[in-house]
Amino acid sequence: MGASGLRPALRLLVATANEDKAREIRALLAGCGWELVSYRDLGLGSGPAVAEGESYQENAILKARAAAQLTGLVALGEDSGLEVDALGGAPGPLSARYLGEGASYQERFAHILAQLQGVPCRERGAKFRCVMALVEPSSGREWVVEEVCTGYIALTPRGGGGFGYDPIFYLPARAATMAQLSLEEKNIVSHRARAAARLRPILKELWYELAVQ
Repeated sequence: MGASGLRPALRLLVATANEDKAREIRALLAGCGWELVSYRDLGLGSGPAVAEGESYQENAILKARAAAQLTGLVALGEDSGLEVDALGGAPGPLSARYLGEGASYQERFAHILAQLQGVPCRERGAKFRCVMALVEPSSGREWVVEEVCTGYIALTPRGGGGFGYDPIFYLPARAATMAQLSLEEKNIVSHRARAAARLRPILKELWYELAVQ
């Protein structure tokens, strides 16, 4: 405790082994009062194995609960995916495991684009969906937020930025795929940015509550 009676930093565990995703979340939640840490920061490698649920929400909550239980820290779990309208919403919650755990994103791109061969641009609508779950272990309280970013599936992959399905997700308002945006641009429009914006006031209120204890 400092002279003001406030602890200067409370740690928030970002419960993901995906370093690209962790980097984005750190940037999106910067300045909200928390010290964001990863499993690697804590010497825990990639963290505990977590059973996969059937929905984004279930996956996010399971990740956050497992992290909070393991470390005793407030934990943030995240799950996100690509939903292609013409494919009935696939790959959806299976996005990270589409075509199997060992498949590369290049192979996934090729498969999706092959399925959409001949589909006109106006019918290639898609969404990126993100769910973030927050678990506070001492009280067992949980919060869940969800947001989407709408766009289209590009005719070919474009751009070397971002990660995952970003090279085939086209944003008409930006005349670019997500992978062609700078990190700063992406962190304004993405599904993850929108979910983080909804989570920020929750985190600020929780920080104040815990910091003055």
